[in-house]
Amino acid sequence: MEGSILLKDKQAMILVSLKEGKQPWHIATLSKTCNTTYVHTSNFIRKCEQMGIVQNERHGKIKVIKLTEKGVKLAEMLSGVYALINQTNGTQQPPKSVEEKEKPQPVPQPEKK
Repeated sequence: MEGSILLKDKQAMILVSLKEGKQPWHIATLSKTCNTTYVHTSNFIRKCEQMGIVQNERHGKIKVIKLTEKGVKLAEMLSGVYALINQTNGTQQPPKSVEEKEKPQPVPQPEKK
């Protein structure tokens, strides 16, 4: 089933990142952010284009990926599904959005004696 690929964590993370990202997305930056290979991201984006979930805009040699209206709705639903799963059993973590990944982690300070 073609639509079943959307509930895998990395694919869901790609869509959620596209929805929540404030920058223009290129396949290379999207794959780095979501910790996937360029080929995996490119193949997934191509399938999403065929399903009308994303569209790309060419700016010279650069291709910018954007969610369509259908894609935005789907990404919002995926975020809700993962939130509900996380609420229900506490074991499944939702895919981290771009904003969550980019938050700097506090550096542990050595204890003073």
